[in-house]
Amino acid sequence: MRAGAPARGRRDRCPDRTRRPVCDACRVSKPRAPRLAAGRARTLGLPTRGTTAPNRLRRIDRWILDATGPLLRGSVEPLVVDLGFGASPVTTVELYERLRARCPRVRVVGLELDPERVAAAQPAARPPGLTFARGGFGLPADLGRPVVIRALNVLRQYPEPAIAGAWAAMTARLAPGGLLVEGTCDEIGRRACWFGLPAGEPAPGWLAAVGRVPAGPTLTLAAHLPSLRLPSELAERLPKSLITRNVPGQDIHRLLAALDRAWLRAAGRAVFSPRQRWIAAVGELRADGWPVGGDTRRWRLGEITLDWPVPSDRPPPAPR
Repeated sequence: MRAGAPARGRRDRCPDRTRRPVCDACRVSKPRAPRLAAGRARTLGLPTRGTTAPNRLRRIDRWILDATGPLLRGSVEPLVVDLGFGASPVTTVELYERLRARCPRVRVVGLELDPERVAAAQPAARPPGLTFARGGFGLPADLGRPVVIRALNVLRQYPEPAIAGAWAAMTARLAPGGLLVEGTCDEIGRRACWFGLPAGEPAPGWLAAVGRVPAGPTLTLAAHLPSLRLPSELAERLPKSLITRNVPGQDIHRLLAALDRAWLRAAGRAVFSPRQRWIAAVGELRADGWPVGGDTRRWRLGEITLDWPVPSDRPPPAPR
C-alpha cells in the first residue's frame, strides 16, 4: 500500500466528527435531530416520506364518511383537512370525491410542509371545493376550523414523545364536535389502524341525537378479510403511540390476543365467508365485555371500533 493512502474499508469514516452537516473529507451526510418546527413561519411538523398510492385510504375514508357524515351535512362550513398528503395528491382527491357524494358543500384542503409537493398538486385542485396549501400540525391561521382532520401515515415517523403534542395542536383547531383521524395503513390499504380523537369542545346538541360521531376517543382496526390469517397481523400497522405497548400486560396486546382466539374459534364460519367469521369473532369480543362499538353493518366491512383507552370501569376481560 502506498504511504499515506487511506486504508481500505475506512473511506466512509469521517476523520473529523465535528464537521456538520456534511463532511468535506468523505462527503458522508451527518444525521440531525428531528425538529418539530421549521422556517420563520414556524410551521409545525416534519416533511413526510411522501409514499402513497391510489385507493390506499379507502377503509379510513369509508369510516370517516359514516362517523362524521351527519356533522358535515349539518355544518355551516363543512371543512375537511387532509394533513400530509405526500408526493401525490391522489388520496386527497379521492377523499374529496367520496365526501362530496354525500355532502356536496364539503371543502377539502390538502396540506403539506414541502412547498414543491404543494406546487405539484395544484393541477389536481378543484377550487373552491378542493385546494392544496402549505401547512403542518398547527394548520394555517386563515384556514378556519375543520370538522375533520385526516392524518394518515404521518405520525409513525415521529418519536413517540412528540405524538401527544401533535394531537393537542390538531384537536385544538377542530370545530365543536369535530374529529381527528390519525393512524397508519399498509401500502395497498389492506391493513389499517387508526384513532378517532374528538375535539376539545363538545358536539352540538342535535348531533347527539344522531349518535354517529364518537363521544370519546376510539381505536379502529380494519382488514381485507380474505387475506387475513390472524387479526394480530394488524400489529404491524398500529399507530405510533401503540407500537411499544404491544407487549404482555398492555391492553392492546390483550385485545389482539383476544381477537386471535375469537377468530380461531369462529373458524367454522369461514365456510360461509371470511366476513361471517369476522362478525362472529367481533361479536364474541363484545359479549366478553370489550367496549366494542357499532354493529354488523360496520363489522361486515372488516372493522372493529372500540372505546380507547379501555375505560377503567370496564377492564379487559380475562382470556377464556
